[in-house]
Amino acid sequence: MKKPYVNIVALVPMKGHSQRVSGKNYRNFNGKPLFFWIIETLLQCPSINSVYIDTDSSIIKEKALHRFGDSIRIIDRPQHLLGDRVPMNDILLHDISEVDADYYLQTHCTNPLLKKETIERAIELFLSSDKYDSLFSVTRIQSRLWDGNLRPINHNPDRLEQTQDLPPIFEENSNIYIFTKDVISRKKNRIGNNPMMFEIPKCEAVDIDDEEDFCIAESMAKYYFNHKEETGRTE
Repeated sequence: MKKPYVNIVALVPMKGHSQRVSGKNYRNFNGKPLFFWIIETLLQCPSINSVYIDTDSSIIKEKALHRFGDSIRIIDRPQHLLGDRVPMNDILLHDISEVDADYYLQTHCTNPLLKKETIERAIELFLSSDKYDSLFSVTRIQSRLWDGNLRPINHNPDRLEQTQDLPPIFEENSNIYIFTKDVISRKKNRIGNNPMMFEIPKCEAVDIDDEEDFCIAESMAKYYFNHKEETGRTE
């Protein structure tokens, strides 16, 4: 049964401090601050009613308000949630106490290649069924995987099947989460008891953790976005 019209709020948490890449979230990425990319994408999504940035950074807040004005809202992260070891679920629990919504869509500014069409498809699929209580995005992996004790996880070393024939394993890629206030309040987790796994193309699911990720993602962005502008292609 399709869910009726709902109010969907996007939450984008971002710190000013980054442990592995200095100033990562507002560092220049293909011509503009990294976090501009995902905010611009979210603002283009017709299913999203409002976009909130949760931050502890005056730099991010100033840049966001200067660029986006009233199109976005700021949640000032409180003192007790500052630091590198604060769980994301604690931050989200604070955010939902500040903002009411039927559903929350959470993503990160470190996912700059995520497309509007992919976000909209995730929302549409989730809302088209009452079977699921939440959604999280995944990336398909079909490689020969081993655990730390040299045990094969998804393959028989004696058979050497083609990797495309191996049973897929799915990595939680932190690109998209959809959940309700009830789910995260009860479970203290954005993933509920009966979540939908939503697969994202590998090229979109790049998540920037370190300097190498940043360089790779920026190279991909320069190809995808700049090449599209030069050729007029719209894919």
